[in-house]
Amino acid sequence: MPRPTPSTALERLRVLDLTRVRAGPTCARIFADFGADVIKIESPPGLDPNENMSGPRHGYDMQNLHRNKRSLTLNLKTESGKAILRRLIADADLLVENFRPDVKERLGLDFETLHQLNPRLILVSISGFGQSGPYRLRAGFDQIAQGMGGMMSVTGLPGQGPVRAGIAVADSAAGLYGAIGALVALQERTVSGKGQWVQTSLLEAQIGMMDFQVARYLVEGKVPPQAGNDHPYATPMGVYATRDGHINLGVGAEGHWRSFCGALGRPELATDPRYDSVEKRFAARPELRVLIEEIMSTQDSAYWLDACEKASVPAGPIYTVDAVFDDPQVQHLGIAQPISHPAIGDIRVVGQPVSLSRTPASIATPTPDAGDHNLEILTELGFDEAAIAGLKAEGAI
Repeated sequence: MPRPTPSTALERLRVLDLTRVRAGPTCARIFADFGADVIKIESPPGLDPNENMSGPRHGYDMQNLHRNKRSLTLNLKTESGKAILRRLIADADLLVENFRPDVKERLGLDFETLHQLNPRLILVSISGFGQSGPYRLRAGFDQIAQGMGGMMSVTGLPGQGPVRAGIAVADSAAGLYGAIGALVALQERTVSGKGQWVQTSLLEAQIGMMDFQVARYLVEGKVPPQAGNDHPYATPMGVYATRDGHINLGVGAEGHWRSFCGALGRPELATDPRYDSVEKRFAARPELRVLIEEIMSTQDSAYWLDACEKASVPAGPIYTVDAVFDDPQVQHLGIAQPISHPAIGDIRVVGQPVSLSRTPASIATPTPDAGDHNLEILTELGFDEAAIAGLKAEGAI
């Protein structure tokens, strides 16, 4: 497999990645995929009891989260390890961390200390609940944030109890918001010349992702209930059964409704006084579902998807993950990106879901093993072989 060329979009940036699990690595991965020099700083193997929280080093999660990064092992419990980190900080643009606030302060990674070392440094802190407030020292995990942010209360079939999303929504969103904040701070730095502290949390990110559901409460005082596979206020919009499975329908506007009735072979339903407005269809949703599924049970999913496409009615299949990557549009978009790993061979990982016309993201190198770049990075800092051997002997790297 030919080696891909790294992106040049952010090639002048150096990012120190002191994160683990998912939210922080997601943030740093964005910079790595767009060409920044991202140095993943981690404890020497065997030192951190929680080092395998993202699974085995050669497992799917680690391979997807840490590609395009360089790995430097530092024991931050040693003075030598801390000194090396300070030397890196002096020339870095970003430092991304997800320590608890008290741990960050104990390590000397609080913003005030970092700003003295490098006034241009942008600190990106991703926590469970925020850097201040009564929950600042609580450990945060994705599902806890899903529950506290309201998502589990609106997910699942009505009456069945709270349901978590099948993906790490809070973690991934916090990583994205952290990257957005960092990019804003980088742009502002071009004017002020100064770094600043970017903060986000799993809880804030989850609430932000709730969007119209929480706006419904904040603006109108209404607490949204579980709606299952139905849209909260429009119908027929959701999952509908066919003869051989299920499809998603997105019939929202009146034009869609008229076209959908034609696709069903029941054009008279479009003007039926029971269903001739969004409000009436929503009020009659249970009986309308029975009527629609009686009709759709006469044909397979493929038939109805074709009929909807010809009628310009939004609709789509419901895939298992393997079927996602068999879809011709997904293949055309190229979001499954190949990479060659020296130990596990040729694999595919999830590419960046955003395209740039001149400087696109690129996955050029696989996830390194811990400390793969110790010699390279320490040599760049001016250490010779004897000094590096000494650092290793004292357990600093």
